[in-house]
Amino acid sequence: MGFDERFLGVGAALPRVIGAEAAASVSLDYVHFTVVLDSVRRLARVTGVNIDGATLVDVARGDDWRFDERVPEDWQTGPAVYASNDLDRGHLVRRRDPVWGTPEVAARANSDTFHYTNAAPQAGGFNQSEELWLGLEDHVLEHAQANRLRLSVFTAPVLGPDDPPYRGIRIPLRFWKIAAWNRGAGASGDGDGELAAAGFVLDQTPLVDTSQVVSPAPGEVPPLGPFRTFQVPIADIAAITGLVMPDLVAADVLPQTAVATGWRRLHAASDVLL
Repeated sequence: MGFDERFLGVGAALPRVIGAEAAASVSLDYVHFTVVLDSVRRLARVTGVNIDGATLVDVARGDDWRFDERVPEDWQTGPAVYASNDLDRGHLVRRRDPVWGTPEVAARANSDTFHYTNAAPQAGGFNQSEELWLGLEDHVLEHAQANRLRLSVFTAPVLGPDDPPYRGIRIPLRFWKIAAWNRGAGASGDGDGELAAAGFVLDQTPLVDTSQVVSPAPGEVPPLGPFRTFQVPIADIAAITGLVMPDLVAADVLPQTAVATGWRRLHAASDVLL
């Protein structure tokens, strides 16, 4: 149960919440993933999932979103935030990522991803749009194929002070993701190898105007602009989130020459540097 920091055969620890945010946060373990929930912002500060691409199971999606009964409902962003508007309940841990192992275990993992603790409000054009952001894990899995298709992926919204208020929460304007893998011989779990990681930020600022979050007419596409995805230094993710992640910062595959030029706008998975 929960995220395993030794899953890759080398250490890849869950980024750590510190300070006042740590006091307001609770760690919740699910099948193959963990969510660290901020009870004040009512959204995840960080999630971590282990993906075994070699044993992924095809499970019917379902749509049974529900509160996690282990924590109070008012710590979670529930259905009232998503009602009668064009905001999606965006999975943080992708539904398919923890769905591996025996059929029974995979089914429980699939169900676990539908807790509101694993959701964040996302503009409809962001969550449903074509595959760049959602496909980053797949792209890195393919890159890591020689190492048994194993990944650890960390993702969450950037919970910034300027996020716009809406229905008792603040809508995050940016999301971050870090994919980590073992690019050495130790992916079989023998403790050898070398950790590698790549960091990404998605900006939905052009899509979110909470003064105009409305329900579109039937069949009408909401008037949303494009979202932007960047490959960024993992040290920058640590800075904008306030999370502690030294192992991932040290394992960043982004060359220093690229770091010096700033965030890299991605238009396709082939633009990613690994």
